[in-house]
Amino acid sequence: MAGQKTQVVIAGGGIAGTAAALALHRAGLEVVVCEAHPRTAGDLGAFLTLASNGMRALGQFGAAEAVSRAGFDLTSMSALDENGTELVSRPMGEHEDPLTRFRCLRWSELTAALQAEVVAQGIELRHGAALVSAREEADGVTAELADGSTVTAQLLVGADGLNSGVRQMIDPGAAGPRYAGQRVFYGYTKEFVPPSVPGRITMVRGRAANFGYTVSPEGQTYWFARQTADALEHVGTEPSPQLRAELAEGLRQDRTPAADIVAATGGILATNARDLPQVEKWHSERILIIGDAAHAASPATGQGASMAFEDAVVLAKALRDSENQSDALKEYEQLRRPRTEYNIAASAAMTGASGPPPKLPPAPFSDEDVARQLDWETPLP
Repeated sequence: MAGQKTQVVIAGGGIAGTAAALALHRAGLEVVVCEAHPRTAGDLGAFLTLASNGMRALGQFGAAEAVSRAGFDLTSMSALDENGTELVSRPMGEHEDPLTRFRCLRWSELTAALQAEVVAQGIELRHGAALVSAREEADGVTAELADGSTVTAQLLVGADGLNSGVRQMIDPGAAGPRYAGQRVFYGYTKEFVPPSVPGRITMVRGRAANFGYTVSPEGQTYWFARQTADALEHVGTEPSPQLRAELAEGLRQDRTPAADIVAATGGILATNARDLPQVEKWHSERILIIGDAAHAASPATGQGASMAFEDAVVLAKALRDSENQSDALKEYEQLRRPRTEYNIAASAAMTGASGPPPKLPPAPFSDEDVARQLDWETPLP
């Protein structure tokens, strides 16, 4: 807040929590990050594409260069129909600047890069310190941690993901995530390299699944498949032989490389697409949720990480520029809700669609508005 140094404790050392820590640190606030994992949160095999708006947000608090060293550039995309016919081919995002290009990288790589940057900037990062409970008082909030310690601060930021415990602390009646209607599979292989162009990601609108693939500079094919079906009972693990066979059978209906890519893959990660269509309360007087804890979308738009990075910038600016914390949290929510809820709705529409992407109503914000909100030197409206 203006004229004050406010201590913030962040519950969650993943991508939303570390980004918030870096942005708040740049705004002059003292920050402690408490992460549940004993040493690292990078134990997931899935990957993501980080969009240009996310890279721009990272640049506002000095993390774009660190992230750009992880993964590889994506500068163009193409879309194929079920017969392998190219429907479109075009550049992606702000591809001329290396620090705003789309990136393809594993969640573990992104988390590791951001955690390393947190440590490099002298921000305290505690591992094995899951949040157990929080107690709000007139002059602060005390976080009780699994390692037996406590941290008292002016603000607790819950960056603890889709199944957020902090969300339940703010609103015990808050609805949890819902199944968004698609199973999602991820994999990597060097055993089959499809026809590819460096820096290109190819999307396939298949009969039985939406499929995407790209080839890294090292010759490894990264791929995902989104299949409309009942929710999986077991997620985050290798699918059963029957489930794998069902996926392969569906992909073989198309005249694209998808089936051969999957057949050449050893381990596959299977999960469910889930989202949070409406979270009524984002904050109390001294507790706030950000990232997936507040506004998780299904993966169709590929904006989850980028939305979290935007959250970090706007929150830091709000706390930096506001006269008091209460005003800052209200302003943050007022600015972020329209954009994140539009992304949730857009992603849900894309998740349930077959064929061309659905037409969506106009966004309730302009690109110029977002650019002003994310520019570090421009005061918030």
